[in-house]
Formats: sequence, C-alpha cells, structure tokens
Amino acid sequence: MASSDPAVVVEGLTKSYGHVRAVDGVSFEVGRGEVFALLGPNGAGKTTTIEVLEGFRSRDAGQVEVLGLDPAVEATSRQLRECMGVVLQELAIEPFLTVRRVLDRHAGFFPRPRPVDEVLHLVGLEEKAGKRVKTLSGGQQRRLDLALGIIGDPELLILDEPTTGFDPAARRQAWELVAGLSERGTTVILTTHYLDEAEALASRVAVITGGRIVAEGTPESLGGRDRGACRIRFRLPPDTAPESLPVAVDRTMQGAIEITTDEEIAVLATLANWALDHQVEVVNLTVERLTLEDVYLRLVGEDSGDGADSDDRDLT
Repeated sequence: MASSDPAVVVEGLTKSYGHVRAVDGVSFEVGRGEVFALLGPNGAGKTTTIEVLEGFRSRDAGQVEVLGLDPAVEATSRQLRECMGVVLQELAIEPFLTVRRVLDRHAGFFPRPRPVDEVLHLVGLEEKAGKRVKTLSGGQQRRLDLALGIIGDPELLILDEPTTGFDPAARRQAWELVAGLSERGTTVILTTHYLDEAEALASRVAVITGGRIVAEGTPESLGGRDRGACRIRFRLPPDTAPESLPVAVDRTMQGAIEITTDEEIAVLATLANWALDHQVEVVNLTVERLTLEDVYLRLVGEDSGDGADSDDRDLT
C-alpha cells in the first residue's frame, strides 16, 4: 500500500539530444510501496526518463527527487544506489562466473542484502546456481537480471522490460514476485510493452509519447475506460430477426449482434425482460469495455506502429 510520502517526484523533466527533445516537461509522482507503470512506444522517452531517475543520465531542466535525494547530486549518489535496485533491458554480466558467484559479489555492494539462496528461489534459478552465466538461456539470463535487481532488498526497484524472453509460466512467477515486493513496501517503477503485465501489476500507469505524458491514472480508469461506452454482443436464434429487438443495434456480423452503449445496465435490463417475455434464448452474451490496449493505441496514435528496435539510447 502506497503512503502519502512519495518515493519519486518528477516535475518538468526535460532532456534533449542535439535538436531532438527526448523528454519534454514530464511530471509525475510515485508513492511508496506503489507499482507505477510507464508505458509508451520505442523512442517515446521512457528510457531517458528512467535513466535520469537512476542517476545514469543528466537532465537539462526540471526537478527530480528519488527517495528524498536528487539523483544528479554526486555526493549522495552512493547512498541512493544502496537503496535502489535496477533491472535494465541489457546488463553486462561476466559470462564465465557462476550464477551464485555473480549474486554473492553483487550482494556485497549493499548494506543489508537478501540471502543469495532466497533470491535464487524467488527467481527460479536454484538448479542453475553452480552454472556459468554463459550457459544460461535468454530467459534464464533475464531471471538473473531480476535477481541482481532484488539482491540488495531495495526500497525502490526499477524494472525496464523485465519479462522480455520469459515463457508464460516464468512471467507469472515474476508477476507474483513483484506483487510480493510491493506488499512488503518496495516501490516499483515498471516499463513494459506487455499491457496485460501493466494491468496485472500496476496501481497506476502513465502513457508517454513524443516525450510527453498524455494520460495518467489507474489501469481501470485510464483514458476514461471506466466511463466510456461498452460493447454488448450476443446471438439470436435463427428464427428471430434483429429488427424485433427492443433496443437499437449498431451492427450485425456473421450472425453476431453488437450494441454500443454507455447505459449498459438499462440496455441489459430491457434486453433481458424482452427475452423472458418472448421466450427468446439470447446466446453468448458478453459485455466488454475498452481494453487497456484499445486506450493505449488511441493515445499513442501513429507512434505505436513504428516497429523500431531502438529506444531513447539511440538519440545519444
């Protein structure tokens, strides 16, 4: 549960690379113990924003506070790093060291690290503890990245595309781990292209495109999901014409009837009473609101289809 004291405060963050403004006046707060997802297409400004929070990238303008410290101040950089765990898209890990040796060494950087065996269990690498890093599969290496992020028992954990390369079972395990960390009070900032991941984990999400945040809220309310129109779909028996329905039909497609409305309770009540009165079987009735993917694609527009493999680092 997030407290009223924010773990991260960003106000008017701006960063340019030459003539390209990668981040343009970004502002948001993250409460302690909260899971906050930053969503956006490649090149939108996510990675630059995250790197500023981590202290890896300087900013041109704006105010940034992470766990009460400015990540740009060198005098307190070590203090901040001891309280922060980071899982980047790519980590440089010595390929000839064993998994346990990598974790043992990394644990030494923190004042109160978690036990290595506990971390190995949490990320599902117990059986690989004695194996060299170079022998791990891509998904297993990503688990090791996650292990390195949590070994220091951080107050703040930054996850940049943490489950890329995971199979469905491993993704679920990672989700459970992140949820457990949040319950213990760890603040998590997550970037992901998996919208179901953001919906499952985040208490709030922000969508960034073109270097600006264009929407922020809970996954359920983002972009008016909780207030917008819903779609009611069903089928009628072959001997019942759609024209006989007591409600307006938006379209029929391959026998399926679709009604779009922002008064779903009234429409469903009218439809149910009509079906009971006329003894008509309404088949495969479903009610759907806009998905998070629907809202996301509407917000990012054409930027969502750039298909580029590059991210903000390519602007340096």
